[in-house]
Amino acid sequence: MISARAERWLKSYVSNWASCDTLCNHTIGTFLEMYPACVSELKKWAKSKNRWMKRASAVSLIIPARKGKFIKDIFEIADILLVDRDDLVQKGYGLMLKAASQSHQKQVFDYVIKNKEIMPRTALRYAIEKIPQELKKEAMTR
Repeated sequence: MISARAERWLKSYVSNWASCDTLCNHTIGTFLEMYPACVSELKKWAKSKNRWMKRASAVSLIIPARKGKFIKDIFEIADILLVDRDDLVQKGYGLMLKAASQSHQKQVFDYVIKNKEIMPRTALRYAIEKIPQELKKEAMTR
């Protein structure tokens, strides 16, 4: 279980995207790599009413995603956040998908194509940033 302390930090001290991403990328992301069984807790965070908890559920996986880890969980979290109206949450899960595309390009591209009609443009653009140009064009066409 991710520590209650991490949740308390997010709820009490995080008030902008930079502090959220710094805490999550480096501290929580490293913790999750050390204790992979705790990743499932992020799905609860994704359902929170707190924007920083929702963003944290995605950005905590950016560094592990670059290493090819947790792809199933990444898509489950993206599904939970898929139509969230908060632009900072959209950017957060878009960044998570972008990081995952570095080692799972086809799966991320397929996910974007499957959801492009409902996926907010902000999340979509972030998700496809590292994908080859010809695939980007296909993803951007509605």
